[in-house]
Amino acid sequence: MKRFRLIGILPCFSLSAFGQGQDGVDTLKSQQIGEVTVTAHQSGRAKAGTVGNIELIGAKELLRAACCNLGESFTTNPSVDVNYADAATGAQQIKLLGLSGIYVQMLTENIPNYRGLAAPFSLSYIPGPWMQSIQVSKGASSVKNGYESITGQINVEFKKPQATPFADANLYYNTKGKLEANLGANLKLTERWSTAMLGHYEILDKAHDENGDGFVDMPKVRQGTLQSRWAWMGDRYIFQASVKGLKEHREGGQMGHHTAAGAPPYLIDITNERYEAFAKNAFFLNEEHATNIALILSGSLHHENATYGAKLYKADQRNGYASLLFETDLGEHHSLSTGISLNHDYLEQELFNAQCLMCNEKETTPGIYAQYTYKLGEQLTAMGGLRCDRSSIHGVFVTPRMHLKYSPNDIVTLRGSVGKGYRNSQVLAENNYLLASGRNIIIDDNLNQEEAWNYGVSVALNIPVGEKSLELEAEYYFTNFLHQTVTDLDSDPYAIHFTNLDGDSYSHTCQIEVTYPFFEGFTLTAAYRRTNVKCTYNGILREKPLTCKYKSLLTASYAPGLGKWQFDVTLQLNGGGSLPTPHQTVGGLPSWSERFKGYEQLSAQVTRFFRHWSIYAGGENITNFKQKNPVIGVDDPWGKNFDSTMIWGPIHGAIYYIGVRLNWNKI
Repeated sequence: MKRFRLIGILPCFSLSAFGQGQDGVDTLKSQQIGEVTVTAHQSGRAKAGTVGNIELIGAKELLRAACCNLGESFTTNPSVDVNYADAATGAQQIKLLGLSGIYVQMLTENIPNYRGLAAPFSLSYIPGPWMQSIQVSKGASSVKNGYESITGQINVEFKKPQATPFADANLYYNTKGKLEANLGANLKLTERWSTAMLGHYEILDKAHDENGDGFVDMPKVRQGTLQSRWAWMGDRYIFQASVKGLKEHREGGQMGHHTAAGAPPYLIDITNERYEAFAKNAFFLNEEHATNIALILSGSLHHENATYGAKLYKADQRNGYASLLFETDLGEHHSLSTGISLNHDYLEQELFNAQCLMCNEKETTPGIYAQYTYKLGEQLTAMGGLRCDRSSIHGVFVTPRMHLKYSPNDIVTLRGSVGKGYRNSQVLAENNYLLASGRNIIIDDNLNQEEAWNYGVSVALNIPVGEKSLELEAEYYFTNFLHQTVTDLDSDPYAIHFTNLDGDSYSHTCQIEVTYPFFEGFTLTAAYRRTNVKCTYNGILREKPLTCKYKSLLTASYAPGLGKWQFDVTLQLNGGGSLPTPHQTVGGLPSWSERFKGYEQLSAQVTRFFRHWSIYAGGENITNFKQKNPVIGVDDPWGKNFDSTMIWGPIHGAIYYIGVRLNWNKI
């Protein structure tokens, strides 16, 4: 049999970048390719056996919730938080290690994606039924995929053309009136060629105002997405390509309400169009030393046209990316990966308000990297990487990263990592949802490139308890910024100030997680995370606003008998935190409190499986907790007190849903 590795499906692990997939996460099968054996766990969540701290989320885990899109796929995950960024646009944001999702490098099939203009709504751009698996890497990641990972990477693998032949569909409807349909199928054209088509459409055309403040709680949304994929699977050459198009329209604000006699309603209207394409080429040169070369090319076009009351925002972003990678084994214990990359971004923006702001930004960044791995059996793995990039805006910068894994026995696994990350802030594009506010937008000139160190340690224990194993994991991560673009909502309650960091900014995160299968078919997971995030605002070190101090999670899954039924329940307890400095109302009272309290959320789902289809029903936020008065100054949305961005909790009540999944394999 042939012995080779396909470059980089996981950020720190060379396996299957070109579409072999992660199906093993959900089965008990072992897959052998020459001297390489991959053994998976029955659970839909598993730790990768790599040097980095990587969590694999497989298809089985994704089925535990409705999982309409990437954001909703983290409902049962203790590490990744998802919440709405504001109460007007429906933009969702994730947080990892206590920091905003902009510090997480987003990858689709190991290609950097959804940067800049795509960031605010990117979690809704990936339909859940399209996903084959997700890999979440915490802390400093491999230097292969670039320099932008600061708190980690999230890589999404889509269903593959060359996989087991399938045709599937998913229909979903909830009590808010949202309807969603997904279709997918692949076809083997010849012994070598295969193709796949994935389609998605969703519509929410009902306005809901549960608290009666005149503003819709969820915007109306129409979105359509289509992706075409192709694959050639040769003996020494593999080719994959994809073309994807998306169009989305959002409407929010005061739908049908007026503030005063003769005053127009405050409306929000956002249209996004996005087109993506990639091509991957892998050449296997030497089977004995696992020597291979890969060339990856990708590009995207994104156009946004948005109206926030009287503010008009238009933007276009074009991105091109190329990466040439080389890997080889230098001996029994040594391997080397090296490569070059080129990234080009062009962003054109226009903001019309009381004044006109026009901004064009062009950045080209070539880079080179080398990564060495030493492996001593299954006990010790050490990986060091170094890359050097030259930005046409920020000049030359160097990214060092180091990982270490030590497993003295089958019970204990220790990991450690340290590394630096950089990113170029595109503040208006990444935060344009903040325009749904009466605050003035102030952007300083000459914003620095963001630069931070991340340090992490973790221990995983697999402890025999009775006839089963108790899995216990504990980890600590520290992120320290040397340079940062600070979004200052504290210094002036009537302004949003984007400025360079002048002082300290850091995040401490501690997490412990325990999983145990109490009896056949029933697994319980409990997790607790404590976060301490602070940043310097106007010379004062303060707790970062809108960030929960802690999170507790308890999730249970039960699949009795032959697995025809599955029951899933997840309870989250989210700790309180601070809020930005409030402005004063006409009566001299603060518009909101200085802190918010903790809250709980409960979700549940039951699924009945049949041979070629399944039906599921469930609820989200069953506890019906809602943030009171999420929109500030609703009586005068054209005034300076208006603000829809002070969001720290759910903005809508309980949602119940029903859906059906159809699946035909080996058609």
